[in-house]
Amino acid sequence: MSAAFFYALAGTGLFSIGLHALLVHRHLLRKILAINVMGSGVFLVLAAMATRNGIAILDPVPHAMIITGIVVAVAVAATALALVLMLKLTAETGHAVLPDSKEDKP
Repeated sequence: MSAAFFYALAGTGLFSIGLHALLVHRHLLRKILAINVMGSGVFLVLAAMATRNGIAILDPVPHAMIITGIVVAVAVAATALALVLMLKLTAETGHAVLPDSKEDKP
């Protein structure tokens, strides 16, 4: 098993775990963390795609995309915004879960 295959497999596994958590859990903090886990899985898959045809020569474009994504993830603008919105929803409703559409109808 090559390193690229291992990275692709691990990235796919992380993305799948994050997607499962995003769909299953109702708590907003768990959904936000699941989105971050999915992002890490995407970074690993991009790292696995950096090899050209199994040769040891690496393609710099996926590496540049990974570095750009990590910089954006470290800036955590989207995560911070999601956490602020979750705190505002919790202050308004007293719960950190999104209401069901069935419960909203009279």
